[in-house]
Amino acid sequence: MIVKRKMEPAQPVFDALLKFEKKEAVDVKKTDRMLAIVIELQRKGVLRAEDLACKFETSIRTIYRDIQALSEAGVPVAGAPGIGYSLMEGYFLPPVSFTEEEAVALLIGADFVKMGLDAEYAAKARSAKEKIEAILPEKVRKETERIRSTIRLLNEKGSKVRGQEKETFEQLRQAILRKRKIRFRYSKNLPGPDGNRHSERTVDPYGLVFSKGVWILVAFCELRQDIRHFRLSRIKELVVLEDSFRIVPGFSFQDHRPIDDRNVTVRMLVDHAIADRVQESDNFYMESFEPGEEGWLATFRVRRVEDLLQWTLGWGAAVRVLEPESLREQVREEIKKMIERY
Repeated sequence: MIVKRKMEPAQPVFDALLKFEKKEAVDVKKTDRMLAIVIELQRKGVLRAEDLACKFETSIRTIYRDIQALSEAGVPVAGAPGIGYSLMEGYFLPPVSFTEEEAVALLIGADFVKMGLDAEYAAKARSAKEKIEAILPEKVRKETERIRSTIRLLNEKGSKVRGQEKETFEQLRQAILRKRKIRFRYSKNLPGPDGNRHSERTVDPYGLVFSKGVWILVAFCELRQDIRHFRLSRIKELVVLEDSFRIVPGFSFQDHRPIDDRNVTVRMLVDHAIADRVQESDNFYMESFEPGEEGWLATFRVRRVEDLLQWTLGWGAAVRVLEPESLREQVREEIKKMIERY
């Protein structure tokens, strides 16, 4: 009878490499690269010598020597001609060590996930934090706590909109993973007397993008028969359907870049007195903000001038539109209406 032996967690590779280093006088750079090779194989599964050589910017011959050295150090690296190298199934590295800065980065990242994503990911982030804190050496843990005590994240728990977005995010995430179509009501601000306009959309959800503080859904829209982008804050009455979908052939979510159709350039002169406040407003359409003698020159790119009308009026006389004339005219018309009301 053949008994399969269960693989135990690997002896710390640091120790194995240290033994080899003493034996063969391996330099520190090579030792670091050999450890990195093990980590890369653990992450990717199977890699060719060419892939590893490209990753670590060295020759293929050097990779051959490193693999041989790892085998001699007791790391079970398997090689198959024409396929590549892999680690024996069941072999894994023990917990790696973190510097104070690395630990702080991971723990604060977990805090962001807990605040910004849905309840399921918040629970996973909390669990990950506990595991990271558990493996930190006492000295590193205390220094990490000291650094984290100087950083504070505030969560807007009272925000109804934020809570709705989190619920929408969770529904979308599940629909994307299950490849299920969704239907929702979408609101969009449009110029003219109609103002806020609503439409019902049925879409194939491809993925979620976080850009400039806003969550956006990338999806194939049945109404427009094309890839469209939808702000989560404008999605209402979302329903996950039972119908499944297939991604459009040739589409890559990671490589996708929306077409930049902001073809209208707007320039404004901002008084020195409010320059800091305008810069801190972080307007989505602002391209540049440069100081001058008369004030700061703000340059924007928009789809239509109406996108900046209300924002411009909000600053009063401290912001002056230089161009285009169409926006200047709209500002004048809006001021006339305001005068009539007051």
